[in-house]
Amino acid sequence: MKNNYSKVMTASEIREVDIRSSYSRILVLFLLVLAALMISSTLSWAQNVSISGRVTDLRSEGIPGVTITVKGTTTGTNSDIDGNYTISAPANASLSFSAIGFVTEEIAIGNKTVINVTLKEDIRALEEVVVVGYGTVKKKDATGAVSAIGAKDFQKGVVTSPEQLMQGRVAGVQISQSSGEPGGGINVRIRGTSSVLGGNNPLFVIDGVPLSGDNTSGSGSSQGVGRQAAKNPLNFLNPDDIASIDILKDASATAIYGSRGANGVVLITTKKGKGKGSLDYGFSVGISNITKKYDLLTADEYRAAGGQDYESTTDWQDEAFRTGITQQHNLSYGGGDQTGNYRFSLGYMDQNGIVEKSNVKRYSVSFNGQKKFINDKLTIGSNLSFANTQDAGVPISENSGFEGDLMGAILKSNPTRSVFNADGSYNQPGNTEPNPMAFLAYSKDNNNTLRALGNINAELEILKGLKFKTVLGFDKSMASRKQALSGDLVASGITGKGRVYVRDVETNNQLWENYFTYDKEFGNVSFNGLLGYSYQSFENSGKSIAAANFRTTDLDVMINNLASAGTILIKDASNLETIGSVVQNSNYTKDELQSYFGRVNVGLSSKYLFTATLRVDGSSKFGGNNKYGYFPSGAFKWKLMEESFMPDGVFDDLALRVGYGVTGNQAIPHNVYDRRDRYSDYTINQDANKIEGGGLNAVAFNNPNLKWESTAALNLGLDFAILKSRLSGSLEFYAKSTKDLLFKVVAAQPAPNPFVFQNLDTDIQNQGVELALNAAVVDHKDFTWEVLFNMAYNKNLVKNLTGTYDTGEINGQGLSGAFAQRLAEGQPLFAFFLREFSGFDEAGNSIYPNGDFQQFLGGKSPLPKLTGGLTNNFRYGNFDASLFFNGVFGNYLYSNTENAFFTQGSFANGRNVTKDVIGNGEGSLNAPEVSTRFLQKGDFVRLQNLSLGYRVPVGDNKVISSARVYITGQNLLTFTKYDGQDPEVTTNKSLNDIPSFGIDYTAYPRARTWTIGVNVSF
Repeated sequence: MKNNYSKVMTASEIREVDIRSSYSRILVLFLLVLAALMISSTLSWAQNVSISGRVTDLRSEGIPGVTITVKGTTTGTNSDIDGNYTISAPANASLSFSAIGFVTEEIAIGNKTVINVTLKEDIRALEEVVVVGYGTVKKKDATGAVSAIGAKDFQKGVVTSPEQLMQGRVAGVQISQSSGEPGGGINVRIRGTSSVLGGNNPLFVIDGVPLSGDNTSGSGSSQGVGRQAAKNPLNFLNPDDIASIDILKDASATAIYGSRGANGVVLITTKKGKGKGSLDYGFSVGISNITKKYDLLTADEYRAAGGQDYESTTDWQDEAFRTGITQQHNLSYGGGDQTGNYRFSLGYMDQNGIVEKSNVKRYSVSFNGQKKFINDKLTIGSNLSFANTQDAGVPISENSGFEGDLMGAILKSNPTRSVFNADGSYNQPGNTEPNPMAFLAYSKDNNNTLRALGNINAELEILKGLKFKTVLGFDKSMASRKQALSGDLVASGITGKGRVYVRDVETNNQLWENYFTYDKEFGNVSFNGLLGYSYQSFENSGKSIAAANFRTTDLDVMINNLASAGTILIKDASNLETIGSVVQNSNYTKDELQSYFGRVNVGLSSKYLFTATLRVDGSSKFGGNNKYGYFPSGAFKWKLMEESFMPDGVFDDLALRVGYGVTGNQAIPHNVYDRRDRYSDYTINQDANKIEGGGLNAVAFNNPNLKWESTAALNLGLDFAILKSRLSGSLEFYAKSTKDLLFKVVAAQPAPNPFVFQNLDTDIQNQGVELALNAAVVDHKDFTWEVLFNMAYNKNLVKNLTGTYDTGEINGQGLSGAFAQRLAEGQPLFAFFLREFSGFDEAGNSIYPNGDFQQFLGGKSPLPKLTGGLTNNFRYGNFDASLFFNGVFGNYLYSNTENAFFTQGSFANGRNVTKDVIGNGEGSLNAPEVSTRFLQKGDFVRLQNLSLGYRVPVGDNKVISSARVYITGQNLLTFTKYDGQDPEVTTNKSLNDIPSFGIDYTAYPRARTWTIGVNVSF
C-alpha cells in the first residue's frame, strides 16, 4: 500500500495542500488501511488449508515441474522431480495444474487435504522436444523433416529389435522383415531406395554413438543347403530400454552426419531415471502360430490327382511348424533429481519360433546415469548396454536350388510318404527328396553374440551459454556361429560325410567427439552454434573353418571336436577340397573416419528460423584424391502464425519450411578402394596334394579417384494446426538425386582381384510426397479418441546408366543362370525383367506372346509407390486401447518358391504342389521358365497391432505405485491378393554381388502372436 500511495501522491500535489493537515489525514488513512489488511490477512490465514499430493501421467509416473496455482491468484508452486507438491490455499478455492505437453486440469479444494492428479498428454502440444544430431530442438522450431515417436507410439507385443517399434508409424519410412525368423533381418527404407552396393539402411545412432552398420554375426555356410544370412545386428538392444526414436529424413537434418546420412538417420535415445528410486517390473508371455500355410494337396487329394502313392498320410507343414512361446522379463530401478539421475535395467527374452528348433534368447543389462558438479557447471554422464544374444537357427537358406533346404523340403515332400520307417529311422528316399524332419533332427545352427555399446561423456559450461562436451564411445561385439549337418542326413553333399562350418566375427568401433555449443539471445535475435570434431575407427576381424568326412554323426561332437573330421574344406579361388589338418581362413580390416562439423541456427523475432550445416569427412576407405568429402546444407522456416496479417481463429499453427543439402554414402565393403597389403589365405595345390601360399600380398588396386556416393535433396514442408489444435500435421514434398554410384565392375586380368570398384556416372532419383495427420476426435476428461494417419508416395527412377546389370537370381530345377531383375536406364531400381506369359497351348507348353525372351514390363518394380499407417488410440477411464493398420501399395513380388516347386513337372516327379496346379492346363514336360506367370502384385493392408490395457487402481498402496495389465495381438489380419505365405517378404537373391529386392523364396513363415502381460511399479 505504501508504494501505491506514494505513486498517487506526487511531490507537486503535496505542495498544493496544507502539510500538517495532509500529514494527519495520511497517518489516519495509513493506520486504517494497515488495520484492515491485518484483519483480512488473519481471516485469510485462518481459512487457508495445506494441500499436498502427486501429479502423474496416464502411466502413473510422476511429472516434475508441473505448475500448481491457486486459481485467480499469483500464489503457486511447482511439483518436484517425483511429481509431489505442497501448497497453502483457501478451502473455497480451486487449484490449476499445468505443464508443457499436458492438458491443464482444475480441481476444487473443498474439504480435501490430499489432491492427486493425473494429467493427460496433450497430443496437440507444439512444445515437444525432438532429438537432432548433437542436440535437441523444440518441434515447433525444427527447420528440417524430423519425425519423433515415443514409448506410447511404439508397436506393442513381441518386439525383438528397435526397427519394429516404428514400423508403419512414420510417413516415408518403410520397414519390412525379410522373413519371420526370430532375430531375422529387417530392411529400413527412408524416402525410397537410392543405392545399389552402398546399402540402403539408414545410419543408426544410439545415445550419440553412430553404429557401423556391419554384421555382428557370421553368415551361414553355403555348403549343403545354400547361403544363409547373418542375424539382425540390432537385436542386442532391448526395446524396453528405449525412450524415444527420432528419424531425420531430409538432407538439411542429416547433413550433420555427412558421408553416412544419405539414407536418413535414426536416433535412438534410451530411458533415464527420474524421481525418487522406483522399481519397475514387466512380464509378458506370447503365443505364436503360422498366419497362413501354403494350400498344398492333402494325401487324399494327391492320390486323386494321380500322384505317386506311398500309402501314408503326412501333412509336412503340420509336422514342421509349431506353436511358439515367447517369454519376456524386464526389471529396472532408477531415479533422479535436478542434480543427476540413474537407471539400471535387466532384460530377458526367450522366443521360440514357429519352426521346430528355432529360437532366440537375449540377456541384457544397461546403465544410464549423469551427475552435476561444481555448482552445476560440470555434468558427467554414461550410457552403457551389454547383451548376450543366443540364436538357434534352422537350415532355411536363400539359394538352395530345387533339391531344397528345410522349407523347400516341407513344401515339395510327397504327402503319402511317412516320416519314419518301420524300424523307427527317418524315411529318407534320396538326395533330391530330403525328409524335412530328418533335416531338423540332423542339423544344428547356433550363433552366440556378445555386444557392448556405450559412452562416457562430460559437459562443462565455460561461460553463460557456452558449453564444451567430450564423448568417448565404443561398440564392441564378438560372435561365434557353429553349424553342423550330420552324415546321417540324406541330402546332396552331406550323406556319409557330415559337414561343420564355424565362423567367428569380432568388431571393435571406437568414437571420440568434442564439440562446443553456444546459445545467446540478442534482443529479438536468437543464436545457437555448434562446432565440433569427431574421430571414429572401425575394426573387423573374422575366421572360419569348414570341415567334412567326420568319423562321428553326433552333432555336438562334430561342432566341438573338429579333429574328428577327415577332410577340411578350404574355400579358395578354385573352391577345392583336400585332406589335411585344420586350416583357418582369417581376415582383418580397419577403417578410420575423421570429421569436422558445424551448425548455426538463427531465429529472428521468433518468426524466421535459419539453419546452416557443414560436415567434412575424411575416410581411410577412399583414395588420395578424395580423402575428404564436403556435405553442406541449409534450411529456412517461416512461422506464418506469428505474422500480423494472419486471420484470427483459423490456424493455431502454420509454418513453411524449405531445405536443401548434400549427404553421402560410404556403407560399402572394407579395404577395397586403395591398394592394401595383408596376410592372405592359404591355397591348395591339388596336383601336389599339399597346402601352399600364405603371406603378405596385394588384395586391392590403387584407386585414388574413388569417392563417396552423394545425394542432393530438396525438401518443402508445411506444418499446420486447426480447430484449436485438435487437428495438426505436416505435408512434405521432396526430391533426391544420388550420383557417383559406387559399383563393382570386372577388372582386366591379371590383377590382384577379379573386380574393381568405380563411381558410375549415373543418377538415381527419388521424388515423393508425405502426409502426417494427428486428430483429437474426442477429447473429454473420461474418454479420448486419437487418430494418427500417415501416407507417403515415392517414385524411383534410374537415369544416365550406361549398360545393364542383371540381378535377382532364380533357383530351381532347370533354372541355372536364371534371373528376374535388371538395372537399366529409364527403369526403377530392381525392375522386373521377364517373359510375358499368357497361358498354355494345347500341348501344355507356356505361351509367350511377345517372344521367348525377357523384357521390361512397363516399370513394374518391387519398390512400393505408396505406403501408409493408421492408428486409433482410445482411453476410457482406466482402460486404453490401440488399433494399428499399415499398408503397402504399387509393388510387385516374384515367387521363386512357386517357380521352383509348384509346377506340373514337379508333380510328375512325385513332389507335392499347390491345389491350383492340378488341372491348370500345363504339361508335365513344360519348362518353368522365368516369366510373369510367377509375378504378382504385392499390395497389402495389415491389422498389424491390437492392444487393450487396464490401469489397475492402487489407491494409497504403499508398496505398489502403479500397475497395468494388457493383451496385444500382432499380425492379426492381412488383406492381399498375393497367394504366397506373406506379401511382406524379400529374400536375398543377389547376383554378382548386386542385391535384389522383392523376390520370395522359401522364406521362414511369419507368425500371428497374442501376448498378455503386466507392468508394475514399486
